[in-house]
Amino acid sequence: MNVVIKVNDEIKQKMIEYYKDKKRDKVIPYVVFQAEDEDTVITMYESGKVMFQGTSADVDASMWGVALEQSKEKTESPKENKYYHTSSVGSDEVGTGDYFGPIVVTASFVSRDDIEFLEKLGVADSKKLTDDKIKKIAPEIAKRIKYRSIILSNKEYNEKYDKNVNMNKIKSIMHNKALYQLIQEEKPKYDYIIIDEFAKEARYYEYLNGIPNIQRGITFMTKAEDKNLAVAASSVISRYIFLKEFDKLCDSVSLPLVKGAGKDVDTIGEELVEKYGENKLKDVAKLNFRNTERILHTMIY
Repeated sequence: MNVVIKVNDEIKQKMIEYYKDKKRDKVIPYVVFQAEDEDTVITMYESGKVMFQGTSADVDASMWGVALEQSKEKTESPKENKYYHTSSVGSDEVGTGDYFGPIVVTASFVSRDDIEFLEKLGVADSKKLTDDKIKKIAPEIAKRIKYRSIILSNKEYNEKYDKNVNMNKIKSIMHNKALYQLIQEEKPKYDYIIIDEFAKEARYYEYLNGIPNIQRGITFMTKAEDKNLAVAASSVISRYIFLKEFDKLCDSVSLPLVKGAGKDVDTIGEELVEKYGENKLKDVAKLNFRNTERILHTMIY
């Protein structure tokens, strides 16, 4: 099934941000990006047209079609949505788009009484905050709220990732574990459990088949970090932990590793292989990223 919609500049930027971790490396003339989300391929053209291809194309396109209509109306303040002024449990992850460094998922409980405190700290989606700001406020958040964090090292990631266990399945398992631990151990009184949507609800639970303890009753939404402070707090704590683990990783190899997955990552990757050998990558990098192929392809032995 193919579905094509036309989006304005506002929705265009939201889509670029939403699909940034799912982009293909392929460069196509007149195409802003091409991404793969579950069983749907999304292609955005410079003209503003976006094509969705796949069995769920209509479902994925409808999400942005609705967003397009809403953007024509008065923009709703994050504080005006019903998920903001509530007691809630929210989870978010960091590190899925970084070649070096672990994946960190955090689930946090934020009560109505915590909202003003978090607002004064300036809590928001960690992607909108500087690392210095995160290092400053994360310890304060951790002192105030209940949370659980799960860290997946690069070595563990490489052992788990194969054609039957993709990134979204790994994220689903980690989110479920963090949420289940927090709710079972702390027993918070919440109105909602919220996850920033990276997979459709049905697919999320499919990924958890065979898992003994599953947390249900979850609300899935896009841009949840902007609509709910529990998700935003989890984003900040996850980023803080990621930064600490990333620094440890740099120290362990005595190299200034680079975040992300760009060309500068390839450069430092080549230096790492020259220093320690190809096998070292399995301990510090996500081997299924295209960076591995580029790094090893340019090496001369």
